[in-house]
Amino acid sequence: MLLNGNSMIDSLDILIRGLIFDKSVNIIAINGRKMVQKARELHELSRVCTAALGRMLLQTAMMSTQLKTETDRLTNIISGDGPIGNIVCTARPNGIVKGYVVNPQVELPPTQEGKLDVAAAVGRSGTLTVIRDMSLREPYMGKSDIVSGEIAEDFTNYYFFSEQQPNAIYLGVRVDTQSGEVLAAGGLMLMPLPDCPDYVLDELQTVLPKLQSLSKMLEEMSLESALAELFDGLGFLELERLEPKFECDCSKERLISVLAALGKEELRDMAEHDKGAELHCRFCNQTYKFSEQELYMIIEETEQTQQNDENFS
Repeated sequence: MLLNGNSMIDSLDILIRGLIFDKSVNIIAINGRKMVQKARELHELSRVCTAALGRMLLQTAMMSTQLKTETDRLTNIISGDGPIGNIVCTARPNGIVKGYVVNPQVELPPTQEGKLDVAAAVGRSGTLTVIRDMSLREPYMGKSDIVSGEIAEDFTNYYFFSEQQPNAIYLGVRVDTQSGEVLAAGGLMLMPLPDCPDYVLDELQTVLPKLQSLSKMLEEMSLESALAELFDGLGFLELERLEPKFECDCSKERLISVLAALGKEELRDMAEHDKGAELHCRFCNQTYKFSEQELYMIIEETEQTQQNDENFS
């Protein structure tokens, strides 16, 4: 497939989990071009916002492999002092993600190297928050400081200081300078296992500079081919492959419970004075409209549920 003169591999997005260095280092890799392109189109993202949100989506999708059950959820939030505001991404198991940036149309001049200035857009100070809801009594929440605004470095710092997990993370999104179309989007996480030998850690350092070429490689080849080239001779063993997607799970039916939680008096006020209600999903930009009649139906259903609960007790 050709796009604006640049060659791209037109295939399904893919996430691969495996091991290298004699099964002593975990690796998670993702090709998420279509996922990031969908986010760009849904949110009408500027070029720099495409890169920033795209990196967060890639990282969140890779981290979703740690979710165990269908009800588990992961939320990553970067709150920096840059002009794009908060970036919020959530994941379900198997790389199903959604996300948004507060100010999606912000655009900035490129860096002196001609690259998208993600760090300036995100901000170089602030917090990174990771929330894992693993269907336990309380979700796990971890926080760390933003160290650069480049996102990959910020997650590397988070893992090291908040979870005591040394790692190497690469995230890259390439966009067409004219159209803003996503040319490539890829990510890698390398995580040494607890008994990883010191000589492997030393050898791993020689591999890290090569990772910076992943997104460029994905313009010309599949993720499988890129991994074979990057980790040639390092004993790469594939364990699992998934198809990550940008997919929002909102629906009008699910939002009924949100309205019901407002209480009967609030719903009556909306029905009588506003003649209806609108709820907007920030993750997919979908707006759901509820008519006056629908609000009264929600009130009736809420009253019936309360009555049944009282009779049961």
